[in-house]
Amino acid sequence: MRIVVLGAPGAGKGTQARLLRNKLGIPHVSTGDIFRGNIAEGTELGNKVKDYLHRGELVPDKLTNDLVADRLSRPDCRDGFLLDGFPRTITQARFLDSIMEKNGTPLRHALNIKVSDEKIIKRLSSRRVCTSCGRNSQVNEKSCGENTVCEICGGIVAQRPDDDEKTVAERLRIYHEQTEPLIEYYEMQGKLIEIEGSGEIEEIFESILSGLGVE
Repeated sequence: MRIVVLGAPGAGKGTQARLLRNKLGIPHVSTGDIFRGNIAEGTELGNKVKDYLHRGELVPDKLTNDLVADRLSRPDCRDGFLLDGFPRTITQARFLDSIMEKNGTPLRHALNIKVSDEKIIKRLSSRRVCTSCGRNSQVNEKSCGENTVCEICGGIVAQRPDDDEKTVAERLRIYHEQTEPLIEYYEMQGKLIEIEGSGEIEEIFESILSGLGVE
């Protein structure tokens, strides 16, 4: 099963994609995680994308397309994948379609997780992430606050540079301008599944499984 996971920044795409990965047994391909990993390692790609991410801007299509094409060509993606964070523009979506057509493995679904801008700004500006294991927490949770450590792995818990309120607002502006048109793009292809993403994680996941026809 080949699925694109859509939604605004902070809509819960990563969380739901990881749950789906475990349920379906297919890889979760997150461009955001790959970018941040390269930044942390100081690779050539990481140095190129660092400034874009910290400003809340989209990484140029050429860089992102090359990265995704390489990742999807690997053996573990042969039987399916979950794409989280790509495509983010119509140009990227057409590039993905061309890869799928070339390989004879068409995309099956585009899953759109809907959350209001107001809830996203509140959610992201209070989010903190473990720099070691990537676990997300909120500052109003007992397990997370300023200058704390992750209760899972003991790593440092910090705010992502692109999660401050001003940058989140800019990320949302770019999303509405450049990424939101993908909803209509995939609806026209008959691949769109829309899910309300404001509830509990487990409830959202059950709605996703129902939409995909997975028991």
